[in-house]
Amino acid sequence: MSASLRAGRYGIDAPYAPLGMLAGAVACAAVALFVAPQWWLSAVILVFMAALYLHTTRRGKFLAWCRLLATQPWRGDERVLDLGCGRGMVLLEVARHLPQGRAVGVDIWSRKDQSGNAMAAALANAAAEGVAARVELHTADMRQLPFADASFDAVVSNVALHNIATREGRAQAIDEAWRVLRPGGVLLIADINKTGEYVARLSTHGMTASRRSLGWRMWWGGPWVPTHLVEGRKPVSGGVAG
Repeated sequence: MSASLRAGRYGIDAPYAPLGMLAGAVACAAVALFVAPQWWLSAVILVFMAALYLHTTRRGKFLAWCRLLATQPWRGDERVLDLGCGRGMVLLEVARHLPQGRAVGVDIWSRKDQSGNAMAAALANAAAEGVAARVELHTADMRQLPFADASFDAVVSNVALHNIATREGRAQAIDEAWRVLRPGGVLLIADINKTGEYVARLSTHGMTASRRSLGWRMWWGGPWVPTHLVEGRKPVSGGVAG
């Protein structure tokens, strides 16, 4: 389903970021008007950054993930975990591919990371999109997942792991994603930074993961804040303990 045809309401990621850009633009415009005209350029740049950010959070990320998930060889009966699912943008797109499967989301429901973030909002979106029967939600920390080993066919995440403040904590989240992933399962983690850490951590488990840009539609304010995808498949024979 295209971004423009979605029935759910998905809010804005880190809503204070575009507000800060627009506030900065207003301040620069005031300086340009009353003090130094050269500040108009800064005001224009900040408005452009805010517009690009809002495009990414309202449309760009939907298009990028729709295309990404459409390329996966789904059987339709998989069990898939979304780390930091928020209001369900990726989770519910996954659910569309699983007519006999299950899309499971976990989050701590932080509203500074996404406006209106709440389990109730994700459930309402699941109902609006017609996939509620295939969706399961949990309040859980990515560093301590309440699931058995090797219980998911795929693990996905969109711009969530970087919200863990420490390198050790992010490594724990990667370890947990690896633990709950079945041999042969696929890992798709998109994030704005720290993705090099994720590739390195996965290598300690025996996974050779690739890393690539998701393009301008997932620039969070400009090319200096791109989104990269870490993608890999868990070896069927297991790997080195991390």
